[in-house]
Amino acid sequence: MSEQARKIENEAIPEGAEGLYYNKGLFSEVLVYHDDEAVYFECRGKDSGIVRFSFEMLETLKEVVEDYKDSIAWSE
Repeated sequence: MSEQARKIENEAIPEGAEGLYYNKGLFSEVLVYHDDEAVYFECRGKDSGIVRFSFEMLETLKEVVEDYKDSIAWSE
């Protein structure tokens, strides 16, 4: 993880997680990191929060998107 991200003190970040740090634009501060079980998206600003996407959830989402694309292609 970057040195900037390490400076953010948050116990929700799993030990040994790797990720990215972003601090401009729509959010005042964003961290995206992962561990062996999930990907985490943490934003700070007016609506702060952490979202955890397990790898199983992401795989299911991928399948849903692919099925949707196939159904659109089939109907054309």
